[in-house]
Amino acid sequence: MRRTRLKKATLFLISMSACILIVTGCSREKPVTGTVDKNKELAEHTTEFRQDIIKVTDGVYTAIGYGLANSILIEGKDGVIVVDVMESVEAAIPVKKAFDKITSKPLKALIYTHYHADHVFGASVFTGNKKVDVYSHEKTLEELDRVTTVTQEVTYKRAMRMFGTFLKTGELENCGIGPFLKFDDKTTMSYIRPDRTFSGDIFKVNIAGINLELIHAPGETDDQIVIWIPDKKVLIAADNFYKSFPNLYTIRGTRYRDVLAWVRSLDKMRSLNAEYLVPCHSRPISGADKIYETLTDYRDAIQFVHDQTIRGINRGLTPDELVETVKLPQHLADKPYLREYYGTVAWSVRNIHNGYLGWFSGNSTDLNPLPLKERAERFAGLAGGKKALLEHAKKAGAEGDHQWVLELTDMLLVLSPDMREALDLKASSLRKLGLLQGNANARNYYLSQANEAEGNLKLTKAKIDKDLAHRIPLAAIFNGMSVKLNPEKSSDVDKTAGFYFPDTKETYTVHVRRGIAVIEPFFRQKADITITVDSNTWKEIAAKLSNPAVALAKGDVKIEGGIINAVNFLGMFSD
Repeated sequence: MRRTRLKKATLFLISMSACILIVTGCSREKPVTGTVDKNKELAEHTTEFRQDIIKVTDGVYTAIGYGLANSILIEGKDGVIVVDVMESVEAAIPVKKAFDKITSKPLKALIYTHYHADHVFGASVFTGNKKVDVYSHEKTLEELDRVTTVTQEVTYKRAMRMFGTFLKTGELENCGIGPFLKFDDKTTMSYIRPDRTFSGDIFKVNIAGINLELIHAPGETDDQIVIWIPDKKVLIAADNFYKSFPNLYTIRGTRYRDVLAWVRSLDKMRSLNAEYLVPCHSRPISGADKIYETLTDYRDAIQFVHDQTIRGINRGLTPDELVETVKLPQHLADKPYLREYYGTVAWSVRNIHNGYLGWFSGNSTDLNPLPLKERAERFAGLAGGKKALLEHAKKAGAEGDHQWVLELTDMLLVLSPDMREALDLKASSLRKLGLLQGNANARNYYLSQANEAEGNLKLTKAKIDKDLAHRIPLAAIFNGMSVKLNPEKSSDVDKTAGFYFPDTKETYTVHVRRGIAVIEPFFRQKADITITVDSNTWKEIAAKLSNPAVALAKGDVKIEGGIINAVNFLGMFSD
């Protein structure tokens, strides 16, 4: 028996040695089977977003290819409804012109399916100067306030990479769910806050003679609503379905997406037996049987990834191990609407693990890892110093081992952030990996960071005009202040500032207490500093559209407790 084991072990080592010889004898830059096909598939997927106004059925039209998301026109007896309004004024203008060619009936309402920027920031193009009702779920307001004031800086940068917004001409293939995102430092955001919100599972309303059911259907976002037009058998799917494996996690960063809630929402959608399915990304689908089969496959794919991830977790697998084992069954993976153009199974698996168990992999090594700089120093030491580590990275690049190049150069750049050779080597590998991707998000992120490493790209901020700034509630601005407090500047501070806004009669107190900013929606009588200012002036200052010194000189801001004290207090809320 011992000889048998020895023989098996010997055969195993021989076979492994042969594999190593084969691998090291060939450049790893040569893509594995299917990689070129995936890249070709992504290019072919671009046709899904060819610019078009599609008549879904009588009175229902969808605009595709004008930006990342679709905008949908519903024509009623005496007016029209627009569902989702594009990502910017510039993206919305040609859509409005196209809709005006269909009908001259007046706009009666806007509906936001959810809070994502590509669905809400072109609103004023459709309304003009007219006041119309804007419908959404009540959670949309909360989510919009959070993303515009709390995490806006980081998610904006990551989104610009993910959507390839600043890529050079010819580098962008598509965005997986749309041709491009028309949203950058040259575009204008225009947002109108919803004023007709609902909190339950379903809200029935008649607008312009059209019976609508707004159905709360959490999926890609918690505030997601799908829209059912029962008399026409039309289901507007929001972002709960589009022709790609879904983004159960987005690399731009988001709260945990409850994948089982998404499955339940798809079951609600299936139960309607729609004859027309209108996604807010990609082209519509017709035919009740086809729609039912498509939505069934979609929900089954999500549930499969969820269930098999949990099964693996219960077997003790780490996130890295789960990614290697959880794969869609072939009958689902082969469906064109489940190809990984936008979301991926691997990213979804990691997010599900994090959603259930948090960041810890279960391996004690991960509990208290070495500080990054120390790890990089030891890494370089093992290689024989930074110069030797760079040579290893160059060798890996020459062999086409580009993931290893990224990991090696990351260590070098921790130690020497401006090392030009390491930056150029990293950029080269990022570019080569990006051009092999079949997933649009991955491709765009690789290529964007390649341009950044080369010094050819700087992510500039989107423009916020005064009108948009004025629409942000004071509560959202103050809630966002606490995460902007600099702990070094405030470590020994214990002071309060009271804010009074005479035009809205709102009051707030900000108490800085040794590195913590406590925000209270009332006015403290014994505040160290009192600031009196109209709400719109303060919003412009907060959005950096107005200079606080100029506002103070003009008398738009009144301060009690000393101007220098106020300047120093507000100066703690900056980097």
